[in-house]
Amino acid sequence: MERVIFHVDVNSAFLSWEAVHRLKNLGGKLDLREIPSAVAGDMSKRHGIILAKSIPAKRYGIKTGQAVWEAFQKCPDLVTAPPNYGLYEAASNAMMEIFKRYSPDVEQYSIDEAFIDMTGTKELWGEPEAAANRIREQVKQELGFTVNIGVSSNKLLAKMASDFKKPDMVHTLFPEEMKQKMWPLPVSELFFVGRATTKKLFSMGIRTIGDLAVTEPQILRQHLKSHGEVIWNFVNGMDVSLVQTEAPPNKGYGNSTTVAFDVEDERTAKLVLLALAETVGTRLRQDGVKAEVISVGIRTFDLGYSSHQKVLGNATNITNEIHQTACCLFDELWDGTPIRHLGIHTSRMRDQDTPRQMELFDENDYERLEQMDGTVDRIRGRFGNDCLKRAVFAGSPLDHMEGGISREKRNVDYSRLKIE
Repeated sequence: MERVIFHVDVNSAFLSWEAVHRLKNLGGKLDLREIPSAVAGDMSKRHGIILAKSIPAKRYGIKTGQAVWEAFQKCPDLVTAPPNYGLYEAASNAMMEIFKRYSPDVEQYSIDEAFIDMTGTKELWGEPEAAANRIREQVKQELGFTVNIGVSSNKLLAKMASDFKKPDMVHTLFPEEMKQKMWPLPVSELFFVGRATTKKLFSMGIRTIGDLAVTEPQILRQHLKSHGEVIWNFVNGMDVSLVQTEAPPNKGYGNSTTVAFDVEDERTAKLVLLALAETVGTRLRQDGVKAEVISVGIRTFDLGYSSHQKVLGNATNITNEIHQTACCLFDELWDGTPIRHLGIHTSRMRDQDTPRQMELFDENDYERLEQMDGTVDRIRGRFGNDCLKRAVFAGSPLDHMEGGISREKRNVDYSRLKIE
């Protein structure tokens, strides 16, 4: 039986979800999708980049990741909305529930993308293209936003198909259609071909996906090593990866934050690291793992970046131990340049039951520290993160649990906004 895979991609996801929320729940009359608009971060907190833009905004040359001030230079009448990740998660979850009505095999690829294995469902939902249109229409009718759906026999081609003409479309890209639909596209359109790879391929005279498809794989291996073989397989429609209903275990955990002001003293920097250690430690314990490697990254006010890492003698998920290690790394790394952004990242994950090798002169009571962290996690889980915080954060402008999606991005006070 030939596999049938759908890739679903929300059109201008964050902006679409914001537009639908304003129209359906806040009494708004203006559809953000029909005017030059964007979801953008707060410039006063140095989060001022474009996160999503409407199709009319795209016509002005506004791009995702662009600074907000640059976007306003291109389009002075641009309407911006603050990010609301709580809303996005709710919309995404509702969409995934619709997909599960059609197949038990749904892989959430990102907050606004999913793969659906529709193999063997023809008798239930009809031909693949008809089933895809049914899902597309149901999302639009029930949730109010539009999606593109790519239909193929594997995940790669389905994802390529969903990127064809937008919005609100279904496209097929089966192996027999590749030469007509896929080969004429620029090689930069291929999944896993970034700027550096595109530049190398251009230097080899390879400009289209078709050029890449007929290139000898040995030549690609010579210039691009194993990555050349991977993209050659992709461009020839070879992909045997399965739709994974359960996410694979994380290979690492980390959080970082852009501080609203330049950090110029060691005490404040280490306070930020403590707030990051709180969230990283909480995530590790929540997933029942420990980390063997801890690294610290620093981005300075002039956007220079440096990082340093340490392999621990024993894997850990203890907040204090993560923070102490991060502070040692920071002392070795920082040269006094004002800091804009700090991060803590972990890798080499181990199970939480991994035994600790005791050291003769180590005076730390690790069992007690683990019990304390566990108690704090349970209290915060029941009453909220702010019910319990370290005294050192009292009166501080810093959040006591930094990193990830900041709290002002999780919920928006719409009473302070002008909804038209």
